[in-house]
Amino acid sequence: MSSLLTLKNWRTYELVWLATFSTIAIVLTILWRDSGFGLSVFLTGVFCVVLAAKGHIYTYIFGMYNTLGYAYLSWINHLNGEVALNLLFFVPMNIFGFMMWKKKMNGHQVEMRSLSCQGLMLSIAVCIVGSLAVGVILAQIPKQNTPYIDATTVVLSIVATLLMVWRYKEQWLTYIVLNIFTIIIWIYRFVHGAENSAMMIVMWSAFLLNAIYGYWNWHQGTKKQV
Repeated sequence: MSSLLTLKNWRTYELVWLATFSTIAIVLTILWRDSGFGLSVFLTGVFCVVLAAKGHIYTYIFGMYNTLGYAYLSWINHLNGEVALNLLFFVPMNIFGFMMWKKKMNGHQVEMRSLSCQGLMLSIAVCIVGSLAVGVILAQIPKQNTPYIDATTVVLSIVATLLMVWRYKEQWLTYIVLNIFTIIIWIYRFVHGAENSAMMIVMWSAFLLNAIYGYWNWHQGTKKQV
């Protein structure tokens, strides 16, 4: 935990990013009278994705709380695909990912690598076919909101997480697309007056900016390890 708290391991951008979005979250919680629970999900999510962009193993510790909290928020908003994804996939993958990264640490940072061209094309194909298949299933569930967009976020989340566990930089390209679709979901829920939806829009917008930074950081990391 000491390496996490040491400021010399943090870039100025990372500290400004954390401070900015944490402040925004607190202010919006007060103004919109959102729940403290929604704020806690936001803050742990922010720390989780920033640490992932840095290649820091403690991303999985913050990620576990965020996973359980986000599953609850998705459940009360009838986003069944998100609920199943978080409880049945992300919870065990947080544990598995922590164990996998622990074996490949270079100091405080995990070793990073790139997909082959064939691996990238396979990942794209899985995302497209999987999203259509899961969408058909979710569309049959009563009260399911935005089934095909929900399905897309489910499949993209699974692919991105697997790429993350196996330390591929292309996880961040997947996260960029995922974050855009998830923002669309929560904008739709916000229009319909869903509790904590505004906070989730801000959170996923922050995740989108972080994913762009994460790809750049991991791209530089793979260059150093060639």
